[in-house]
Amino acid sequence: MTYTAEDWPIAAAMLQFPPLTEASGQEWLEAFTEIKDAGFDFVDLTDAAIRPGDLSAERLVELAQAIHEAGLRAPAVSAIRRSVIDAEHGDDNLAYSHRTLEAAAALGIPLVSFGLHQALSEEQKQQLWFWTVVGHQDDRDDAEAWNRAVARFRELGRHAAELGLLVSLEMYEDTFLGTSASSVRLVSEIGMDNVGLNPDLGNLLRLHRPIEPWRELCEATLPWANYWHVKNYARDEDEARDFYTAVPTPLETGVMSYREAVKIALAGGFQGAICCEHYGGDGLSVSATNRDYLRRHALPKRPGYALGTSHVTQPEPMEAL
Repeated sequence: MTYTAEDWPIAAAMLQFPPLTEASGQEWLEAFTEIKDAGFDFVDLTDAAIRPGDLSAERLVELAQAIHEAGLRAPAVSAIRRSVIDAEHGDDNLAYSHRTLEAAAALGIPLVSFGLHQALSEEQKQQLWFWTVVGHQDDRDDAEAWNRAVARFRELGRHAAELGLLVSLEMYEDTFLGTSASSVRLVSEIGMDNVGLNPDLGNLLRLHRPIEPWRELCEATLPWANYWHVKNYARDEDEARDFYTAVPTPLETGVMSYREAVKIALAGGFQGAICCEHYGGDGLSVSATNRDYLRRHALPKRPGYALGTSHVTQPEPMEAL
Protein backbone atom coordinates (compact mmCIF):
# COMPACT_ATOMS: atom_id res chain seq x y z
CA MET A 1 0.00 0.00 0.00
CA THR A 2 1.22 3.51 -0.81
CA TYR A 3 -0.23 6.72 0.56
CA THR A 4 -1.80 9.44 -1.58
CA ALA A 5 -2.29 13.14 -0.95
CA GLU A 6 -5.72 12.41 0.49
CA ASP A 7 -4.69 9.92 3.17
CA TRP A 8 -1.04 10.71 3.88
CA PRO A 9 -0.66 11.10 7.68
CA ILE A 10 0.25 14.74 8.30
CA ALA A 11 0.52 15.73 11.95
CA ALA A 12 0.61 19.02 13.80
CA ALA A 13 3.55 19.63 16.11
CA MET A 14 2.78 20.96 19.58
CA LEU A 15 5.55 23.60 19.59
CA GLN A 16 3.07 26.43 20.11
CA PHE A 17 1.54 24.93 23.26
CA PRO A 18 2.81 25.60 26.80
CA PRO A 19 4.16 22.79 28.98
CA LEU A 20 1.22 20.45 29.62
CA THR A 21 2.77 17.35 31.19
CA GLU A 22 1.24 18.15 34.58
CA ALA A 23 -2.04 19.42 33.10
CA SER A 24 -5.40 17.79 33.68
CA GLY A 25 -7.00 15.41 31.21
CA GLN A 26 -9.49 18.15 30.38
CA GLU A 27 -6.67 20.57 29.53
CA TRP A 28 -5.13 17.91 27.29
CA LEU A 29 -8.46 17.43 25.57
CA GLU A 30 -8.80 21.17 24.99
CA ALA A 31 -5.35 21.31 23.36
CA PHE A 32 -6.04 18.31 21.14
CA THR A 33 -9.46 19.69 20.20
CA GLU A 34 -7.77 22.93 19.09
CA ILE A 35 -5.53 20.87 16.82
CA LYS A 36 -8.52 18.92 15.48
CA ASP A 37 -10.41 22.17 14.85
CA ALA A 38 -7.46 23.32 12.71
CA GLY A 39 -8.24 20.40 10.40
CA PHE A 40 -5.66 17.89 11.62
CA ASP A 41 -6.34 14.19 12.14
CA PHE A 42 -2.86 13.54 13.54
CA VAL A 43 -0.72 15.06 16.28
CA ASP A 44 2.98 14.75 17.04
CA LEU A 45 3.39 14.42 20.80
CA THR A 46 6.18 16.97 21.00
CA ASP A 47 7.64 16.57 24.46
CA ALA A 48 8.20 20.29 24.90
CA ALA A 49 4.44 20.22 25.53
CA ILE A 50 3.74 16.72 26.87
CA ARG A 51 6.40 14.25 28.04
CA PRO A 52 4.87 10.77 27.79
CA GLY A 53 8.06 9.29 29.23
CA ASP A 54 7.40 11.08 32.54
CA LEU A 55 3.77 9.96 32.90
CA SER A 56 2.50 7.13 35.10
CA ALA A 57 0.63 4.22 33.56
CA GLU A 58 -2.64 5.74 34.77
CA ARG A 59 -1.88 9.11 33.20
CA LEU A 60 -0.87 7.44 29.93
CA VAL A 61 -4.34 5.90 29.80
CA GLU A 62 -5.79 9.38 30.44
CA LEU A 63 -3.62 10.81 27.65
CA ALA A 64 -4.72 8.12 25.21
CA GLN A 65 -8.35 8.86 26.06
CA ALA A 66 -7.89 12.59 25.44
CA ILE A 67 -6.26 11.97 22.06
CA HIS A 68 -9.03 9.56 21.07
CA GLU A 69 -11.84 11.78 22.32
CA ALA A 70 -10.49 14.68 20.24
CA GLY A 71 -10.56 12.46 17.14
CA LEU A 72 -6.79 12.40 16.66
CA ARG A 73 -4.08 9.79 16.23
CA ALA A 74 -0.38 10.16 17.06
CA PRO A 75 2.12 8.79 14.54
CA ALA A 76 5.13 9.80 16.64
CA VAL A 77 6.55 11.18 19.85
CA SER A 78 9.27 13.80 19.31
CA ALA A 79 11.74 13.89 22.20
CA ILE A 80 13.73 17.09 21.78
CA ARG A 81 16.75 18.65 23.50
CA ARG A 82 17.50 15.45 25.45
CA SER A 83 20.84 14.47 23.90
CA VAL A 84 22.07 11.07 25.05
CA ILE A 85 25.67 12.33 24.84
CA ASP A 86 25.13 15.50 26.87
CA ALA A 87 28.22 15.71 29.11
CA GLU A 88 26.16 16.53 32.20
CA HIS A 89 22.75 14.97 31.55
CA GLY A 90 23.47 12.19 29.04
CA ASP A 91 22.76 9.30 31.41
CA ASP A 92 19.49 10.85 32.58
CA ASN A 93 18.52 11.61 28.99
CA LEU A 94 19.22 8.02 27.96
CA ALA A 95 16.99 6.74 30.76
CA TYR A 96 14.30 9.25 29.74
CA SER A 97 14.59 8.06 26.12
CA HIS A 98 14.00 4.46 27.19
CA ARG A 99 10.95 5.55 29.21
CA THR A 100 9.68 7.44 26.17
CA LEU A 101 9.90 4.29 24.05
CA GLU A 102 7.95 2.37 26.68
CA ALA A 103 5.33 5.11 26.83
CA ALA A 104 4.99 5.23 23.04
CA ALA A 105 4.41 1.47 22.98
CA ALA A 106 1.78 1.77 25.71
CA LEU A 107 0.02 4.48 23.68
CA GLY A 108 0.18 2.51 20.44
CA ILE A 109 2.46 5.10 18.81
CA PRO A 110 4.74 3.46 16.23
CA LEU A 111 7.78 5.79 16.19
CA VAL A 112 9.88 7.98 18.47
CA SER A 113 12.09 10.77 17.14
CA PHE A 114 15.26 11.55 19.09
CA GLY A 115 18.01 14.08 18.49
CA LEU A 116 21.36 15.33 19.75
CA HIS A 117 20.37 18.97 20.24
CA GLN A 118 20.75 20.24 23.78
CA ALA A 119 18.94 22.79 25.93
CA LEU A 120 18.90 26.37 24.70
CA SER A 121 21.47 28.64 26.31
CA GLU A 122 20.34 31.66 28.29
CA GLU A 123 21.57 33.91 25.47
CA GLN A 124 19.54 31.96 22.91
CA LYS A 125 16.42 32.28 25.08
CA GLN A 126 16.76 36.09 24.98
CA GLN A 127 16.57 36.28 21.16
CA LEU A 128 13.51 36.69 18.98
CA TRP A 129 14.83 33.73 16.96
CA PHE A 130 17.02 31.47 19.07
CA TRP A 131 18.96 30.15 16.06
CA THR A 132 20.60 33.55 15.51
CA VAL A 133 22.93 32.68 18.42
CA VAL A 134 25.16 29.62 18.21
CA GLY A 135 24.23 27.02 20.81
CA HIS A 136 25.84 23.73 21.80
CA GLN A 137 28.21 22.23 19.24
CA ASP A 138 29.25 18.59 19.12
CA ASP A 139 33.00 18.27 18.58
CA ARG A 140 33.38 16.62 15.18
CA ASP A 141 36.84 15.38 16.19
CA ASP A 142 35.67 13.75 19.44
CA ALA A 143 35.71 10.06 18.49
CA GLU A 144 34.66 9.02 21.99
CA ALA A 145 31.51 11.14 21.88
CA TRP A 146 30.73 9.89 18.35
CA ASN A 147 31.09 6.26 19.41
CA ARG A 148 28.92 6.93 22.45
CA ALA A 149 26.20 8.37 20.18
CA VAL A 150 26.36 5.28 17.95
CA ALA A 151 26.26 2.90 20.94
CA ARG A 152 23.43 4.67 22.74
CA PHE A 153 21.23 5.08 19.67
CA ARG A 154 21.89 1.42 18.87
CA GLU A 155 20.78 0.57 22.41
CA LEU A 156 17.59 2.58 21.90
CA GLY A 157 17.10 0.93 18.51
CA ARG A 158 17.27 -2.53 20.09
CA HIS A 159 14.76 -1.54 22.75
CA ALA A 160 12.48 -0.06 20.10
CA ALA A 161 12.69 -3.27 18.04
CA GLU A 162 11.67 -5.32 21.08
CA LEU A 163 8.62 -3.07 21.39
CA GLY A 164 7.85 -3.16 17.66
CA LEU A 165 8.74 0.53 17.20
CA LEU A 166 10.83 2.61 14.85
CA VAL A 167 13.38 5.26 15.85
CA SER A 168 14.03 8.43 13.85
CA LEU A 169 17.02 10.72 14.41
CA GLU A 170 16.30 14.42 13.96
CA MET A 171 18.83 16.49 12.05
CA TYR A 172 19.92 19.64 13.90
CA GLU A 173 22.68 22.16 13.35
CA ASP A 174 26.12 21.77 14.92
CA THR A 175 25.47 18.24 16.19
CA PHE A 176 26.60 14.89 14.79
CA LEU A 177 23.25 15.09 12.96
CA GLY A 178 24.04 18.56 11.63
CA THR A 179 25.17 17.84 8.06
CA SER A 180 24.01 15.40 5.42
CA ALA A 181 27.30 13.46 5.41
CA SER A 182 27.53 13.21 9.20
CA SER A 183 23.85 12.22 9.55
CA VAL A 184 24.08 9.47 6.95
CA ARG A 185 27.33 8.23 8.45
CA LEU A 186 25.78 8.09 11.93
CA VAL A 187 22.67 6.16 10.94
CA SER A 188 24.80 3.87 8.76
CA GLU A 189 27.14 3.06 11.63
CA ILE A 190 24.19 2.36 13.92
CA GLY A 191 23.26 -0.16 11.26
CA MET A 192 19.69 -1.04 12.26
CA ASP A 193 16.77 -1.21 9.81
CA ASN A 194 14.38 0.28 12.38
CA VAL A 195 16.57 3.37 12.94
CA GLY A 196 16.30 6.08 10.28
CA LEU A 197 16.54 9.84 9.85
CA ASN A 198 14.12 12.66 10.51
CA PRO A 199 15.56 15.15 7.97
CA ASP A 200 14.28 18.33 9.60
CA LEU A 201 16.09 20.45 7.04
CA GLY A 202 14.47 23.64 8.27
CA ASN A 203 16.84 23.44 11.22
CA LEU A 204 19.68 24.00 8.74
CA LEU A 205 17.96 26.37 6.28
CA ARG A 206 17.47 28.99 8.99
CA LEU A 207 21.12 29.43 9.91
CA HIS A 208 22.65 32.87 9.46
CA ARG A 209 25.73 31.46 7.73
CA PRO A 210 26.53 29.46 4.59
CA ILE A 211 24.62 26.17 4.36
CA GLU A 212 24.53 23.07 2.16
CA PRO A 213 22.31 23.47 -0.91
CA TRP A 214 18.87 22.18 -0.02
CA ARG A 215 18.60 19.81 -3.01
CA GLU A 216 21.86 18.13 -2.01
CA LEU A 217 20.59 17.82 1.56
CA CYS A 218 17.39 16.18 0.29
CA GLU A 219 19.12 13.80 -2.09
CA ALA A 220 21.55 12.62 0.58
CA THR A 221 19.21 12.23 3.54
CA LEU A 222 15.66 11.49 2.36
CA PRO A 223 16.44 7.89 1.29
CA TRP A 224 17.23 7.30 5.00
CA ALA A 225 14.06 8.99 6.29
CA ASN A 226 11.31 7.21 8.21
CA TYR A 227 9.71 10.38 9.64
CA TRP A 228 9.84 14.00 8.51
CA HIS A 229 9.49 17.31 10.34
CA VAL A 230 8.78 19.97 7.70
CA LYS A 231 9.11 23.75 7.92
CA ASN A 232 10.52 26.43 5.66
CA TYR A 233 12.36 29.73 5.82
CA ALA A 234 12.71 32.78 3.61
CA ARG A 235 16.44 33.14 3.19
CA ASP A 236 18.69 35.90 1.86
CA GLU A 237 22.40 35.68 1.16
CA ASP A 238 25.02 38.22 0.13
CA GLU A 239 28.23 36.22 0.12
CA ALA A 240 30.39 39.20 -0.83
CA ARG A 241 29.35 41.02 2.35
CA ASP A 242 29.20 37.84 4.47
CA PHE A 243 25.50 38.51 5.09
CA TYR A 244 23.02 35.67 5.71
CA THR A 245 19.54 35.88 7.22
CA ALA A 246 16.40 33.76 7.46
CA VAL A 247 12.90 34.04 8.93
CA PRO A 248 10.08 31.46 9.22
CA THR A 249 7.67 31.26 6.31
CA PRO A 250 4.98 28.87 5.01
CA LEU A 251 6.25 25.89 3.05
CA GLU A 252 5.26 27.23 -0.36
CA THR A 253 7.04 30.60 0.00
CA GLY A 254 10.37 29.53 1.50
CA VAL A 255 13.74 28.90 -0.10
CA MET A 256 13.24 25.13 -0.27
CA SER A 257 10.73 23.73 -2.77
CA TYR A 258 8.77 21.04 -0.99
CA ARG A 259 7.16 20.14 -4.30
CA GLU A 260 10.62 19.01 -5.41
CA ALA A 261 11.62 17.64 -2.01
CA VAL A 262 8.63 15.29 -1.93
CA LYS A 263 9.61 13.93 -5.35
CA ILE A 264 13.09 13.21 -3.99
CA ALA A 265 11.57 11.58 -0.90
CA LEU A 266 9.35 9.28 -2.97
CA ALA A 267 12.30 8.36 -5.18
CA GLY A 268 14.06 7.32 -1.96
CA GLY A 269 11.15 5.14 -0.85
CA PHE A 270 9.78 7.43 1.87
CA GLN A 271 6.36 6.42 3.24
CA GLY A 272 6.55 7.87 6.74
CA ALA A 273 4.31 10.35 8.49
CA ILE A 274 4.97 14.08 8.08
CA CYS A 275 4.88 16.60 10.92
CA CYS A 276 4.24 20.30 10.21
CA GLU A 277 6.14 22.74 12.43
CA HIS A 278 6.29 26.54 12.47
CA TYR A 279 7.87 29.11 14.79
CA GLY A 280 6.32 32.49 15.50
CA GLY A 281 2.82 33.92 15.22
CA ASP A 282 -0.07 31.48 14.93
CA GLY A 283 2.09 28.42 14.38
CA LEU A 284 -0.87 26.04 14.33
CA SER A 285 -2.64 27.93 11.54
CA VAL A 286 0.54 28.15 9.46
CA SER A 287 1.03 24.42 10.01
CA ALA A 288 -2.51 23.86 8.72
CA THR A 289 -1.69 25.97 5.65
CA ASN A 290 1.40 23.82 5.13
CA ARG A 291 -0.64 20.63 5.42
CA ASP A 292 -3.05 21.86 2.77
CA TYR A 293 -0.19 22.91 0.48
CA LEU A 294 1.36 19.44 0.72
CA ARG A 295 -1.94 17.77 -0.16
CA ARG A 296 -2.72 20.16 -3.05
CA HIS A 297 0.66 20.53 -4.68
CA ALA A 298 3.34 18.14 -3.42
CA LEU A 299 2.01 14.71 -2.45
CA PRO A 300 0.93 12.18 -5.14
CA LYS A 301 -2.71 12.39 -6.14
CA ARG A 302 -3.31 8.73 -7.02
CA PRO A 303 -1.97 5.31 -6.02
CA GLY A 304 0.40 3.36 -8.20
CA TYR A 305 3.09 6.02 -8.40
CA ALA A 306 6.72 4.98 -8.71
CA LEU A 307 8.33 4.48 -5.31
CA GLY A 308 12.04 4.02 -4.82
CA THR A 309 13.82 1.75 -2.37
CA SER A 310 14.47 3.08 1.12
CA HIS A 311 17.60 2.30 3.12
CA VAL A 312 15.52 1.83 6.29
CA THR A 313 12.23 0.26 7.34
CA GLN A 314 9.20 2.41 6.61
CA PRO A 315 6.29 2.64 9.09
CA GLU A 316 3.26 0.42 8.63
CA PRO A 317 0.34 2.28 7.01
CA MET A 318 -1.82 4.05 9.58
CA GLU A 319 -5.48 3.17 9.47
CA ALA A 320 -7.93 5.91 8.63
CA LEU A 321 -9.90 7.44 11.50
